[in-house]
Amino acid sequence: MTGQNAGGSLALRPLILVPALITFGVTLLRLTGELLGWSPVLFSREAGGGMAVVGIVWLVPVFGVYFAVKLVRMGHGPASAGRAVGLAFLALLIVPALGFLGAALGFPPGGRRLLLVFVVAAIAAIFVAFRAWPALGRVLLAYGLAARIPVAAIMLVAIHVGSGTHYEKGAPGFPEMGALAKWFWIGFLPQMTVWIAFTVVVGALCGGLAVLAVARGPKPATA
Repeated sequence: MTGQNAGGSLALRPLILVPALITFGVTLLRLTGELLGWSPVLFSREAGGGMAVVGIVWLVPVFGVYFAVKLVRMGHGPASAGRAVGLAFLALLIVPALGFLGAALGFPPGGRRLLLVFVVAAIAAIFVAFRAWPALGRVLLAYGLAARIPVAAIMLVAIHVGSGTHYEKGAPGFPEMGALAKWFWIGFLPQMTVWIAFTVVVGALCGGLAVLAVARGPKPATA
């Protein structure tokens, strides 16, 4: 496997530009579908998005594999694909593990204390995922910011105008508060931590698995 420093410096913008534009287009499509009342299966207005078919969350594994393949071709592959997958899987376990701990401590679902637990878990998960494959971690972090900053901005507007979309709804039991405070707790904080961690960790896991599968695949016959 090619070492991580073999290809020189890594330019992030050319790598993430097209995926970021595609993601932004899906975000705008999702917002339009909710505002116009299109199919709830495709454009759910439920808090959290209701696992709607149209959403940027489904793009993460796709672009995780895409970025991984591009990095390997550029000479920025992981030192060990197996180690990259193992650490990414460990990072994936951190968030639910600390979430269960917060629930065991009696933090109410949808409350701010439990959210802070998830924020800490997200930061820890990002750190571990970076150790799995630093080059891919940097690309996924940049892509995650490009994907999630527009969502956070849309949520700020949605909360202020009362759009009726999922972008303004907190989890069940979330306390009433002013618009800006609500945006901080259900918009800015989750988008800039938990969802960034999801992007980095899931993208790193899928990318690592793709590289591992290729590395362990059948080798071309020699003469």
